[in-house]
Amino acid sequence: MPFCTSCGKQARDADQFCGHCGYRQPVSGPSLGPARSGAALSPRTASILCYVPWFGWIAGLYVLASDKFHQEQDSRFHAYQGLYLFVAWLLADWTLGLWVQMMPGPNIPLDKVVQLLILGLWIFMLVKTTKGVKHSLPVFGELAERSL
Repeated sequence: MPFCTSCGKQARDADQFCGHCGYRQPVSGPSLGPARSGAALSPRTASILCYVPWFGWIAGLYVLASDKFHQEQDSRFHAYQGLYLFVAWLLADWTLGLWVQMMPGPNIPLDKVVQLLILGLWIFMLVKTTKGVKHSLPVFGELAERSL
């Protein structure tokens, strides 16, 4: 038996308005149960989102923290690998960038070259994961396998 969405009092299935407060009730249909966060997110989509440049770390953390993906080893692998790529980009930005600025003389933008390489890896993994291929990058993939 349904309840009023406004006051919480019990109502009949056919009631369009609450008999207690008069609030209009939504059209009743089959109950789907409570909506779950990320219920529509498939493991493949979650894996793809882990490689979105600069924002994939959010999806990676979601996959690793979510109960839905606890048994999905491929999704968790992609989440770890995407997180390690993001950490590498941060290290290149913060440490190499600072190191290049501190060097005397003409500076070679080594940090920008490494960041472009990591951006290329993100795009490469986006394409591979979109095709459904589980590709392990040389260093990052090994770290991701150990993290599983």
